[in-house]
Amino acid sequence: MADAGSPGAVLRELVAEAVGVDGAALLEDAPLSERGDAPGQGARLPEVVAAGSTVVGVVPRAPPDLVRRLLGTGDASLEAVGDAGGDGGTVRLVFTGRAADRLAGPSGAVLRPVLADRGVEAYRHDGGSPIGVLLVDDRAVVGLFDERGLAALLWSDAPAVREWAAATCGRYLAAAEPA
Repeated sequence: MADAGSPGAVLRELVAEAVGVDGAALLEDAPLSERGDAPGQGARLPEVVAAGSTVVGVVPRAPPDLVRRLLGTGDASLEAVGDAGGDGGTVRLVFTGRAADRLAGPSGAVLRPVLADRGVEAYRHDGGSPIGVLLVDDRAVVGLFDERGLAALLWSDAPAVREWAAATCGRYLAAAEPA
């Protein structure tokens, strides 16, 4: 379990508050990876995402190292989404905050075609968020970002967390514009 005040503890508390339940009861057993863990959260995210056939998410930051891992080739990348079923998957990402700025800026001219080549439907949202939220099939994946990048990553199959993640992604998607 994450130490009080650690990025993981902060993330658990944020998710519990957003879901509206007691965090200890709901999220105590949810897998969590923090900066400094081996393997770290940056290494775990592609594994968790590639395990699904549908990914919908809100992405507030797009650190180059994480983008390379997610957009790489092989089993642990966005390219692998849906490969297990053989019919391809759906990936819809709403970029907000710094990630939206990056998508609209000079690096966006390179990033947008790469996303499209990998079958990622990219959207841009003018708001911001300290957390990233993904719904990977029926699993909610939530990441806490700080100035150094992805600080903690939590994933849960709890229905309340999945419903909150789906509603959050839906709100951002409805207010976003195609990139």
